[in-house]
Amino acid sequence: MSPLEIALLVMVAMFLLGMPIFMGLIISAASALLFSDILPLSIMHNSLFDGLNLFPLLAIPCFVVAGSLMEFGNITNQIVDVVKMIVGRMHGGMGITTILACTFFAAISGSGPGTVAAVGTILIPAMIRNGYSKDYAAAAASSGGTIGVLIPPSNPMIIYAILGNLSVTAMFTAGFIPGFLVAFIMCSTAYFIAKKNGFAGDADAPPFSFSALCKKICGKAFFALMTPVLILGSIYTGWATPVEASVVGIVWALFVGIIINRALRWEHIYKSLLEGAMICGGVLLIVGASTLFGKILTYEEAPQRLVELVLGISTNPNVVLLMIIAVLYLLGMFMETLATIIILVPVLLPVILKLGIDPIHFGIILVITNNVAMLTPPLGVNLFVSARITPISVERVSMAVLPYIAALTVAILIVTFFPAIATWLPYTLGYGN
Repeated sequence: MSPLEIALLVMVAMFLLGMPIFMGLIISAASALLFSDILPLSIMHNSLFDGLNLFPLLAIPCFVVAGSLMEFGNITNQIVDVVKMIVGRMHGGMGITTILACTFFAAISGSGPGTVAAVGTILIPAMIRNGYSKDYAAAAASSGGTIGVLIPPSNPMIIYAILGNLSVTAMFTAGFIPGFLVAFIMCSTAYFIAKKNGFAGDADAPPFSFSALCKKICGKAFFALMTPVLILGSIYTGWATPVEASVVGIVWALFVGIIINRALRWEHIYKSLLEGAMICGGVLLIVGASTLFGKILTYEEAPQRLVELVLGISTNPNVVLLMIIAVLYLLGMFMETLATIIILVPVLLPVILKLGIDPIHFGIILVITNNVAMLTPPLGVNLFVSARITPISVERVSMAVLPYIAALTVAILIVTFFPAIATWLPYTLGYGN
């Protein structure tokens, strides 16, 4: 057996045994090195260090901390109140409010489960009090949270840009139009489900009034709504890199939470920093291990072999993309989003480039398809978060999100067959060149 075959067999065995992903990758890479006559064992520590020594990775824990500070600092509540004033009285108004609030919150946290936790904790109980079923409430929050990995800033986009040697800003820009497309399709789905089941709007929401909305926006909510504008504006104006913008987000969240809303306490800051450190630690372990595993794949010419295999089946870019999407649907049931991206991108990117597919377009397809992974058991993380908040069984939530999975599939197909949806904005603004 070749070192590549040994590495793949050991990796599959480790995953089946329930070994943590980073350990599975390291053990499989070490097994391949032991049977290799070319590669020295010394590349292990070099590769692990190279995987960790990546400056853009600093943005991930900082965006997580900023999102957590927003939640504790009452910023999330203020965003929810503004959205509720606009759509709260529609059929399914609370579900639509949940999805739109997730869209706003996603522009700070970059995390799907974090978005579900922050918005769902507020709106799931409110929906149940207003006569919505628990299944509908949990499904709306779970589905809305998927937008967290698509609307910039996005942790999976940062990882993809690093692995694909692309501009993080270009990937962020590419996520806007697809993100709002997904939000629109999700809101439409929530509306039709609510109308079918007779779920009215929020009885406590005030009738829509432009003057009242302006008054609300110009009040304390102004500072909350300025948070995504400040973070994303600093990136796109060139005033800050994504990493620097993530720190700006933390400083702004501290300012609004402590000075404006007077809600942040020292224990909240400690919890936010702890959450950022824990998430950063997990990401760094996987990234470092995947860098080592990726070098084994490169030396064993795994990408070139995959290119030959795929091209032997079809040379039609759309057919190949559909094949990749089908594989991602399957893997998403068992693998976490970042792990899927980290493992597959070094192998799939040469195939994509060989077929002339734009890597920015492929990155958006990869991220949107991984949205579905958050809603498919047994691993669907958003399901577990919303089920814990509701509380109902994960099985019930899994059934309730099926219409949203179908809606997401429609969005994926639209973006796949119309690449300009993802590529027009970054190339127009000059970030994709």
